[in-house]
Amino acid sequence: MATGRGRLLQLQWQYLLARPQPHGCFGSAFRSPGAAAGRAGFRTRPGATLPEGPAALSRCARQDKAYGRPRAGCSASLDSLPSEVLLKILSYLDAAALLCAGCVNRRFYHLASDNFIWIRIYSAAFSPKRSHWRVDPAEKTDLSVNLLSAGDKEAGYWKKEYLTKQIASVKAALARVLKPLHPHTGLPLKTKEALRMSGLSWVIILRGDDGREYTMEHAHLSFNDSSVTVVWYSKAWPPLATLSTLDLCGVTPVFMGQSRTPTRIRPRWHSLITKYQLSQLSEFSAVGGDRLTRVFCLPPGLVVGLWKREEELAFVMANLHLHLLVERSMLGSPVVPYEPPPHAPVSDDSPERGLHGYRLHVDMHSGGVSCLCGSFRNLSASKGCLENEYMKLSVISLKNNTEHLPLIGKVGLSWKTNSFDGCIKSCSIMDLTLLEEYGKPFWCFSSPVCMRCCPGPSDGPHFLGEAYYVDYSDSEGRLHMELVWIEDTEEYFIVSLALYLRLAKINQWFGTKY
Repeated sequence: MATGRGRLLQLQWQYLLARPQPHGCFGSAFRSPGAAAGRAGFRTRPGATLPEGPAALSRCARQDKAYGRPRAGCSASLDSLPSEVLLKILSYLDAAALLCAGCVNRRFYHLASDNFIWIRIYSAAFSPKRSHWRVDPAEKTDLSVNLLSAGDKEAGYWKKEYLTKQIASVKAALARVLKPLHPHTGLPLKTKEALRMSGLSWVIILRGDDGREYTMEHAHLSFNDSSVTVVWYSKAWPPLATLSTLDLCGVTPVFMGQSRTPTRIRPRWHSLITKYQLSQLSEFSAVGGDRLTRVFCLPPGLVVGLWKREEELAFVMANLHLHLLVERSMLGSPVVPYEPPPHAPVSDDSPERGLHGYRLHVDMHSGGVSCLCGSFRNLSASKGCLENEYMKLSVISLKNNTEHLPLIGKVGLSWKTNSFDGCIKSCSIMDLTLLEEYGKPFWCFSSPVCMRCCPGPSDGPHFLGEAYYVDYSDSEGRLHMELVWIEDTEEYFIVSLALYLRLAKINQWFGTKY
């Protein structure tokens, strides 16, 4: 196929070179093209050829005016080929290559959208299923009618039809894969398989004050029980002082059904997940550090590491909860994040009982190592648990020793770059999934958290060991955890865990009026 196109271009080139010069052209009136150019006031570079006469000059001028391309002469190029020849060449390309060719210029965009090319691609991709039985004559008739009427459709019609149907078929396949749910987390059970099928990846786009953009492909990816951790690091970060925003985007190949791995030169769709303001990197957002780096947290779930000496970017880590992850990474636009459909309030049969039958799954991990993975069932909260526009949902009671849980292993936030790696002590990534009584995700987040020292547990018995606490909050609720360091066993114990759900979210979800 490639040899045939090359042969076609070679024959066209030989034809252009072998054309006889027209009589009476101004180039033959002088001893050399250079002399002619000098007397006419034109400058030529070494090796350049002048047009072969006034007719050629006028033809080149008309082409330049039509397609907006400057020319020093009528030297042969791919853009100078007749449209019929280019259409023949483009007919050998697949759909992805046609989309790339359409990005060259306006002329190539229209040629690469030709209905006769795309209707053949459409028919080959969505032809009737083959079987040993005879094909329905009506299907053959429909296909023939489509081929005959391709020229009657508006330009690009079959291209749009192919793209719409291709994307719809892959989305339907993804919906089937994501349908089974995990019994404990209530999240899709085969998210990893869905990501592999769609070719989904993530990039960050750094924007400078001068309008320049820097796109960074992710360097490392790890899967957890209920989240995905994506890491970027590089030796060529742009200066932090020149940057203003960071966009986290999901990137999906336009043709998600293709088996080969997508590359940057393939057509891809960007879906904005979150836009971060880098001006928020301040002492208020710092969560810890070690001898090489300082770590900051930008909600939701973004970790930014800076080198201590240069105050420049070292790494960026995004923690993405699996709830609606595929939708957020694929169904948004490059400038507007995905918005889930509005939630229809679920009637609460017994609002006087408060919340009941809730389930919680919580993980604490870093670097692929988990120090806590716990599930809690039958959580409830009465109407008497209202506190300052929040409803308290108690998970682990400080006074009940049988509910206290240990953290397994060392707690720390692991990081890595091209040259160095390290661990931020007393920090970790927390994934929380709270399911309401009907088993639907009510509150989900994945975010870095930091354990901080406190004088002692808020109330209850006194423990022999240093006391710590972990706090997290967002627009839907907040979390408070208390821990104690046991010196004898060298491990942390969770002695209290409570969730505070915002009443506005509860009322909106159930249609109540707490």
